[in-house]
Amino acid sequence: MPDEPECVPQSAAKPTRRIDARSLRGLAHPLRMKIFELLSLDGPATATGLSERLGANTGTVSWHLRHLAEHGFIEEETGRGTKRERWWRRVSATYVLKSADFHDDPDTRGALSVYMHELVQQYFSRVTDYLSEDWDEEWRNVGTVSDWRDLRMTPHQLAALNAELMAVLARHTPAPDVEPDPESLPVVVQLQSFPRKERGTA
Repeated sequence: MPDEPECVPQSAAKPTRRIDARSLRGLAHPLRMKIFELLSLDGPATATGLSERLGANTGTVSWHLRHLAEHGFIEEETGRGTKRERWWRRVSATYVLKSADFHDDPDTRGALSVYMHELVQQYFSRVTDYLSEDWDEEWRNVGTVSDWRDLRMTPHQLAALNAELMAVLARHTPAPDVEPDPESLPVVVQLQSFPRKERGTA
């Protein structure tokens, strides 16, 4: 989902789309972001299927699906479904949002706030789902929830660290035409790296 932070791993097979003010306002709604996340993580779905998973009215979900399509985030999966039951999928693209693009735009500040809040909530929910689910020992021992607090960096150094981490992720991201290992499962890697204002000890 434009669920990516400001630096994202680039895939040669996917075009990159930078989110502008109009598309940000089109996405920055709690239900639309939940819909987009489900389509991104689990693949194509219908309004009926999404409404059941989200506990929302089918008509409301259909309206938000059309809204996402108007802004180019999703598209109808042609050749599947009927006139009454359409299938929707995420548009194949890598989305990049730069919060600095909207720093001096008061009309977009509210949409940016909604987007970032919902994005962080999605990240949090994915971690809590993983921790609450029953995994066998093999999978439980390879997941990690970690943080590092002893770093001190300049803005340039932090940007370089992010770029290096993204390059590592890109090397581990398979091309769309590569068949996955039958024993593999979808893996989510979440990265938050940010400065922290120093507080006095007095």
